[in-house]
This record gives sequence, C-alpha cells and structure tokens, in this order.
Amino acid sequence: MNNIAAKLRARRAEARTRRALNRAIDTAATATVRQELIAIAQARSGYMR
Repeated sequence: MNNIAAKLRARRAEARTRRALNRAIDTAATATVRQELIAIAQARSGYMR
C-alpha cells in the first residue's frame, strides 16, 4: 500500500512540474528564454511539449 501511495505522489509531483514548466514557457518574456526553457524540458525524462 505504501508503494502505491509513493507512486501516486511522484506522479502528481511530475504533473505539477510539467504544468509549471508549460506555464513558464507560455509566459516567457523573450524567445530566447522560451527556447532555454524548452531545452530544459526536453532534457528532463523525455518530456516533449
């Protein structure tokens, strides 16, 4: 039971991080910052926007 709860917490944390990163990309001040954020996102565990 503990393992299931840990997996759920990890999944929710990943979703929160993904949403925050998407929000940061959408509101980036410049194209350069946006490109840097996209590069960071792609480097993280195969995340693709």
